[in-house]
Amino acid sequence: MQQKTKSIIGSIMSGLAILFMLADGIMKLIQPKEVVEATLNLGYQPHHISTIGLLGLAVTMLYMIPKTSFIGAILTTGYFGGAIATNFRMDQPLFSHILFPVYLSVLLWGGLLLRYPKLIQSLTKPNRQKS
Repeated sequence: MQQKTKSIIGSIMSGLAILFMLADGIMKLIQPKEVVEATLNLGYQPHHISTIGLLGLAVTMLYMIPKTSFIGAILTTGYFGGAIATNFRMDQPLFSHILFPVYLSVLLWGGLLLRYPKLIQSLTKPNRQKS
């Protein structure tokens, strides 16, 4: 597969993850009744909702900026880890709730690695410095 095709597929994958995260963060700031109820059902207090939304938007913005996309992906993965732990603690269904952040992580990291193939090389090849 040509690099241009990989880059397009990677951009689409990243775009889907970004769109979801932007929608999630914005809804947590707007706080419609459904979002508040769902968050309260997960064991959070109402004053946590805006903070969670701001954190989600912050890591998403870092991912969106090409120069900070790698650190954004790392931080977003941590954010998703919190979502996994929350859903697991609440005994939510495995494939639809607990693993949903994993699906988003696949889009996030897959998109990043397809857009920046040198990142794969830097992650897989040891750095051998001459002595």
